[in-house]
Amino acid sequence: MVLGDADKEVLVAQLRRGVLEYCVLALLRNGEQYGVELARRLGSMDALATSEGTLYPLLSRLRRRGLVSTEWRESPMGPPRRYYSLTPEGRNTLAGFSTEWATFRRAVDQLMEGE
Repeated sequence: MVLGDADKEVLVAQLRRGVLEYCVLALLRNGEQYGVELARRLGSMDALATSEGTLYPLLSRLRRRGLVSTEWRESPMGPPRRYYSLTPEGRNTLAGFSTEWATFRRAVDQLMEGE
């Protein structure tokens, strides 16, 4: 049975919801970025495309949990921008997720491949 468009959308939304915060942490791994940059990079990947209405509350939760820090900076083109960067706790959380994700992915792949 092939998934219909509606079923596929629900499936992708569920998968995205489970991993989006870790994907954001991964995007910040190599340096700070502002929200629009993060949204653009996520949007360039079909399965991870998300709205700013989802992204900014997620960034606020990550900040409250101490996984990202923020800094406001003047922008040469428009209003000031809030830049996000990983904290040491954010790096540790991302490293832990990466380990668990590899194990999880291998298990799912084995099942999907019928092993």
